[in-house]
Amino acid sequence: MSFERDEWPEVGDLVIVTVENIIAQGAYVRLDEYNKKGLLHVSEIASSWVRNLRDFVREGQKLVLKVLRVNTEKRQIDLSLRRVTKRERKEKLMSWKRERKAEALLRNAAERAGLSTEEIYEKAGTLMEREYGLYAAFEKTVREGADILTKIGVPEELAAVLAEVATERIRINLVRVKGTVELRCPKPNGVQVIREAFSSAEKSEKVKEAELHFYVIAAPRYRIEVLAENYKQAEVTLERVANRIIASVSKAGGQGTFKREK
Repeated sequence: MSFERDEWPEVGDLVIVTVENIIAQGAYVRLDEYNKKGLLHVSEIASSWVRNLRDFVREGQKLVLKVLRVNTEKRQIDLSLRRVTKRERKEKLMSWKRERKAEALLRNAAERAGLSTEEIYEKAGTLMEREYGLYAAFEKTVREGADILTKIGVPEELAAVLAEVATERIRINLVRVKGTVELRCPKPNGVQVIREAFSSAEKSEKVKEAELHFYVIAAPRYRIEVLAENYKQAEVTLERVANRIIASVSKAGGQGTFKREK
């Protein structure tokens, strides 16, 4: 099954197209996400004069175009290349690739579950797309497990298959931040106090959104390393963990300081 849309794009939308035929007036293209045809007029290819169309477009090429006009009665879609910025092109291509990967993951899960692609889309894909966006749902499943799928109505056994496929095929890129705590505790059990402070902080931060790692640099200096999906989350976690460790040591009669590493 193809997940192409049955509806029409709206004016201003960015669309992925494949160039099918180049003519004197421009190029006829196929809108990959909508399974419809459109025209890229020569005047919308570049801001400067276009002497040779094939210097800008060629048959079989994938392009990101902007929708200028849509006439559903005449089944005509007019498109522009020159009005698409570099940033828009990059973001649209990234989004399109993610969607295609999500559809491939869904088909893979369908095979494992013994379902047709139509069936898995009906039982899971539509729910995932509506609630989170299809690819975002797979990413969320990697981070939080199959429960996020069952909560939106996906059957439990199918949710497990989807989670398995997602875990195998999606790698969540994490950012890394580091900091150093300097801890001292003059009590006879000072070493144990510091060890328990780290252990307690780790247990308190057992969240799936971040990973924690502790290293001994050289007593009394210890490194805290946090891996998370974005820097804001990582920084917040790092500071919270460091403060919790220092508070535990201070409560037991010791002291500590924290320094963020670059």
